[in-house]
Amino acid sequence: MDKVLELEKLKQEMADNNNLPLASNLVFGEGNPDCEALFIGEAPGLVEDEQKRPFVGRSGQLLRKSIRELSWKEEDVYITNIVKRRPPENRDPLPEEIEMYKPYLARQIKIINPKVIVPLGRFSMNYFLPNAKITRDQGKLFKTGSWFVAPMFHPAAALRAPTIMQEFQNNFKNLPLMIKKINEIGSINN
Repeated sequence: MDKVLELEKLKQEMADNNNLPLASNLVFGEGNPDCEALFIGEAPGLVEDEQKRPFVGRSGQLLRKSIRELSWKEEDVYITNIVKRRPPENRDPLPEEIEMYKPYLARQIKIINPKVIVPLGRFSMNYFLPNAKITRDQGKLFKTGSWFVAPMFHPAAALRAPTIMQEFQNNFKNLPLMIKKINEIGSINN
């Protein structure tokens, strides 16, 4: 089946599931399902909820600007969140909310099948690397299961602290090198 159709089917399944927590708009994700890089945040914010699009508020503007600074196009990557609906008052997603959305994210990732997954912040990083610490492990490349994972600070954290902003920008610039390394590893294994 075509990836776009598979993702649409998954999105509709989520929209129809009344057991999923949080009553805000569904913010499924957007971009190229044939991407090399999949960016995953924690949950939509207010602007994302209003527009039903991931990462379109202040932190999203930084993420999208950083993507363009790599000479990539936004439509060449895929952007989503673990939790697909906005928690009230922009609070962190609760563990039970993350658990309920996990199966959908797992299916979304399997359909997209990116070269590298870029978790943005500790919540999405811990989905892949439960024992990792964002301050210690951001900017590094990990292999977990069948995925390469390159955790980074969340853009919102970068906007709040100049030192984190510097690390965020430096690590972001390394993404093309990470993908090149992944491609080299893949050709060795084939």
